[in-house]
Amino acid sequence: METDYLGTSLNKWAEAIVLRVVDEWEGNNSNNHEDVILLRTVLEKSLKENPENCKKLIGTSIIEEDYFDELRF
Repeated sequence: METDYLGTSLNKWAEAIVLRVVDEWEGNNSNNHEDVILLRTVLEKSLKENPENCKKLIGTSIIEEDYFDELRF
């Protein structure tokens, strides 16, 4: 199983995708704190268990291929 994609671990990609999706979710507010945690948990687990699905999202409007480029030295 591939664990790295475009120089970054697929686990890091999954975490970044989840943060992006949850941040943009209209229901992400102080009234839905438990739902936000649930969404993060379910999405992250799903993406980490299905690396091919995680890779499908990279390079889309959800997360850019160069998302981590500025963080690399």
